[in-house]
Amino acid sequence: MYGVIGNLINETGAKTLIVNGHFDHVHCLFQFYPKQAVSEIMKSAKAKSSKWLNESKLLEHRFEWQAAFGSFTYSEREIPTIFDYVKNQEKHHQKITFREEYLKMLKAHDVDFLPEYLFKELE
Repeated sequence: MYGVIGNLINETGAKTLIVNGHFDHVHCLFQFYPKQAVSEIMKSAKAKSSKWLNESKLLEHRFEWQAAFGSFTYSEREIPTIFDYVKNQEKHHQKITFREEYLKMLKAHDVDFLPEYLFKELE
């Protein structure tokens, strides 16, 4: 699935550096041009990857991504650190859950949010 997502990001004209995640989320580290909107890149990758997954019949149930996503920018010098963070998701999340980490990051950077819009509970 991560390879499919990376290829779909590349199809938009962006350049995938790494895609990886854990059971409840995916991280995509990629570079893109100012003429591109990250929302359009992710809209395409999410729509086409869920279509691929559902048509491949790899799951017993229908798969859908959450409507929302988080997006963060980094400087060129931070890329190796972020790459390693994405690469080591399974090990990283043995210490802290994605939800806990994401909320901690939002609070640390004084990002206003409504908790009811952050995570769609698994049904």
